[in-house]
Amino acid sequence: MEVYSNENEQTDALRNFFASNGKALAIGVVIGIAALGGWRYWSSHQDDTAKSVSAQYQQLTTAMQAGKPETLEAVNRFASENSNTYGALAAMDLAKQYVDAGQLDKAATLLQNGLKDTKDANLQAVINLRLARIQLQQNQADAALKTLDGVKGDGWTAIVADIRGEALLTKGDKQGARDAWSKGVESDASPALKQMMQMKMNNLS
Repeated sequence: MEVYSNENEQTDALRNFFASNGKALAIGVVIGIAALGGWRYWSSHQDDTAKSVSAQYQQLTTAMQAGKPETLEAVNRFASENSNTYGALAAMDLAKQYVDAGQLDKAATLLQNGLKDTKDANLQAVINLRLARIQLQQNQADAALKTLDGVKGDGWTAIVADIRGEALLTKGDKQGARDAWSKGVESDASPALKQMMQMKMNNLS
């Protein structure tokens, strides 16, 4: 399953951000803590917790990427136990392993769960894009189109257009596919992606 370079770069940037900004992810709006001493204790505790979760995530995913099969269950457990951005990142990493193994149902379920764990729009966009590709491989074009509706941000226009075109073509809607790819070609896409979509449009003739 092809993953475009700008999507990977965005994912790496998000992962690096979350790894170095654990405190900001962990500390939200706190109501009811009036005493300064209580706030300092709570803040320090949350900071330590975020650093611990971040370190655990890095350790598990590094082991998984090194090809240690025994870590798959550990990463899965980590993803299910952490309803936060680190859990979403772990779910996305593990989903890739399942895609490579041809276990698309498991990958889709992980990504759907990961979407619930993060409020970051860019990370949600990456997860939705990967989920839509899986759904296309599962011959679920309608589901893929619905998933693409959840991708927000102008920076994803071209990739969304490309996948949308594929989904519409799968449904037999050649004109819809042409319109989607045409929109992608007119967007601020990379030259390679524009050329690929233009070739797809030419093949419709």
